[in-house]
Amino acid sequence: MLDARFVRENIDVLKGALKKRGYEIGLSEFLSFEEERLRLLKESEELRNKRNVVSEEIGKLKRQGQNTDSLVAEMKGVSDRIKDIDEILKGIEEKTNSFLLNIPNIPHESVPVGKDETENVEVRKWGTPREFDFEPLNHWDIAEALDIIDFERGAKIAGARFAVMKGLGARLERALMNFMLDLNTSKGYKEIFPPILVNRESMTGTGQLPKFEMELFKTVDPEFYLIPTAEVPVTNIHRDEILREEQLPAYYTAYTPCFRREAGAYGKDVRGLIRQHQFNKVELVKFTKPENSYEELEKLTANAEDILQKLGLPYRVIVLCTGDMGFSSAKTYDIEVWLPGQQRYREISSCSNFEDFQARRANIRFKREGKKGTEFVHTLNGSGLAIGRTLVAILENYQQKDGTVVVPEALRQYMGVEVIR
Repeated sequence: MLDARFVRENIDVLKGALKKRGYEIGLSEFLSFEEERLRLLKESEELRNKRNVVSEEIGKLKRQGQNTDSLVAEMKGVSDRIKDIDEILKGIEEKTNSFLLNIPNIPHESVPVGKDETENVEVRKWGTPREFDFEPLNHWDIAEALDIIDFERGAKIAGARFAVMKGLGARLERALMNFMLDLNTSKGYKEIFPPILVNRESMTGTGQLPKFEMELFKTVDPEFYLIPTAEVPVTNIHRDEILREEQLPAYYTAYTPCFRREAGAYGKDVRGLIRQHQFNKVELVKFTKPENSYEELEKLTANAEDILQKLGLPYRVIVLCTGDMGFSSAKTYDIEVWLPGQQRYREISSCSNFEDFQARRANIRFKREGKKGTEFVHTLNGSGLAIGRTLVAILENYQQKDGTVVVPEALRQYMGVEVIR
């Protein structure tokens, strides 16, 4: 959430930033709230001053033995009006916060301006896509032939966009989870296994609510939300807390199942594992001081890239333009892995710096040593990695002419086999 004071004092800056993001949000409502707020604050201040002055006068008159009933009655009316103003101001603050909760973050100055994904900018590539001496298959054809993923039974059990992992397919999913967690923890990330059901406050803290409620799965009684990513529970570990300066930066990694309704994506990637309602992911989350957050974003992205490098999977890194960024992000790098069966790069990780946008919503602050007051931390996260999509990349990049799939060397100690057949 943006700072209300910043919005009040930088209306033109905000309009320009939102225009770059393709957002057309009318600020007249906010400005009317602000106008009323300032008027009421002025009235309240004048009434409080009047009450103080008259209260002193009442005291003097009483000491002189004079009647003060009319003044006391007048001051009761003043006090009642002050209480009314306080209630109105509370309501205005709630309306203002509700308005601010629906305004996206401001892009960092280094983010390229663009209208959509076609204007994202490639930063670098790693690895060379393999040249096949046969026509490479899509992962669903490979998986069905090897009997390691059952899409038909997944649909029978739950519906479209679900799958059953079987045999070495299930083992590969588990191997990837353990490999990623082990690699991440070796780099200083603390492993977390959080709840996968969270409350409304947690979803609001990271920016999924209120704007994206229709994209979430939820229970009704009691109300819980199934997490779309471990970013939600892990970031909210420190909600409403004040961290000590020496605790920063704090690194966390977590494996969780994730759940997304994928609203607006119907008809896309119907086959296979690319777009599922339920999928597994390992997440990277950071809490940092403001002055270090962009350095930490580069490190976080490099950590996610290292997983792909160790698995020998070609990829590219792109920086998202203003029109393609997520709601809460100030800057995002997408890592896209090469899929020979589709002859294209597909997203496998998004690494974002949210600056203080999430921290302000979730009230996550820190106190500098020897300084008064507190500051909001900066939060960052990225996939390290999406397990299902990594499995897809392995099946397609390591497929053999005889229908088998070679297991990447980094995974063999976890798999116990060198070839999936």
